[in-house]
Amino acid sequence: MKRTNFTCDNVNPTHYKQGKIEVIDFILDQKLDYLTASAMKYLCRWQHKHDKGSNGQIDDLRKARWFIEKLIEQQLEEVREWTD
Repeated sequence: MKRTNFTCDNVNPTHYKQGKIEVIDFILDQKLDYLTASAMKYLCRWQHKHDKGSNGQIDDLRKARWFIEKLIEQQLEEVREWTD
């Protein structure tokens, strides 16, 4: 099996390091669930990960929306279970 050598930039690129703390540190500190953490990740990084106005920015916003929609579906299912 061929082993890949990762550089720091591959594992922790610059768009992860905006502001005073990294998004992962906030996610861990707040003990966020997977769907919330994933939405937060895309929302916090979309402007820094791709060139301004690029399709990559729109894609990341759509990914955040996808996770938020899943959260909404999950919450609606829980409400239905409580009311049945």
